[in-house]
Amino acid sequence: MKPIAIVTDIEGTTSSIRFVKDVLFVYAERFLPEFVRKHKEERDVARQLRSMSESTGIPQKNTEALIDQLRLWMHEDQKVTELKALQGMVWERGYQRGEYQAHVYADVPPKLQEWLDEGINLYVYSSGSEKAQRLFFRYSSCGDLRLMFAGYFDTTIGAKQEVQSYLNLAEQIALPPKDILFLSDIEGELDAAADAGLNTIWVVRPQEGTVAPKKTRHAIVNTFSEIEL
Repeated sequence: MKPIAIVTDIEGTTSSIRFVKDVLFVYAERFLPEFVRKHKEERDVARQLRSMSESTGIPQKNTEALIDQLRLWMHEDQKVTELKALQGMVWERGYQRGEYQAHVYADVPPKLQEWLDEGINLYVYSSGSEKAQRLFFRYSSCGDLRLMFAGYFDTTIGAKQEVQSYLNLAEQIALPPKDILFLSDIEGELDAAADAGLNTIWVVRPQEGTVAPKKTRHAIVNTFSEIEL
C-alpha cells in the first residue's frame, strides 16, 4: 500500500554531506561568534542564549563562555537544538548574500514532484533547525523547493535515533505510523522509525562513501529515482 506521507532526511539523503560539512559548518564556525556578539540582545538570539544558560549553567551575561560552548558543540558535531537554531540564523545571511547554494541531488526534485502529483504529502525531518531546513530548500541548487514540503521537523520533537521522536512526528501530521515512509542515510534513524511502526528506505549514495551491511531490515536504494511505492 502506498504511503500517505513521506518524510525525508536531508544530509546524505537528498543532499551531499560534503556541502553541509565543508560549506555550512565552516561558514558557521567562522561567523557564529561575531553574530552572537552583535545580536545577543535581539529576541530570537536572546531566547536561544537563555535556553543555553538554563541547560549548561553558564550565565547568560557571560557571552564569551556561551560562545566557547557553541564552539565546543560545533567541534563535537553535537545535535543541540540551540546550536542548530543559531547556525540557521547565520546561514540565512550567507544564503541571502549569494555566498553559496544548498546542494540537492538531481534525482530528488523529479521524484518529489511525482509523489506530489500522486497526492502524497511530503515532510522533512532533520537535526538542523526548521528555519535552516526552509532556507536550505529555498536556496537550493535545483531552485526553490521549500513549498514542495507540507511541513518541517527538527529535534524539538526529539532526537532522530529515538523511537518516541517518530511517534511524535506521526502524531503531529495526524497519521498512523504505518501510513508514513521515512527516508534516511543513517541506519540508527531508520531502526528507530521502524520500531515506531513507520515504513523505511535506506538511501545509500555511493558518492557519500556509505556502505550498507549485507543484512538489514530496510529496503535500500542508491537514488530517489529507484524508489518504487
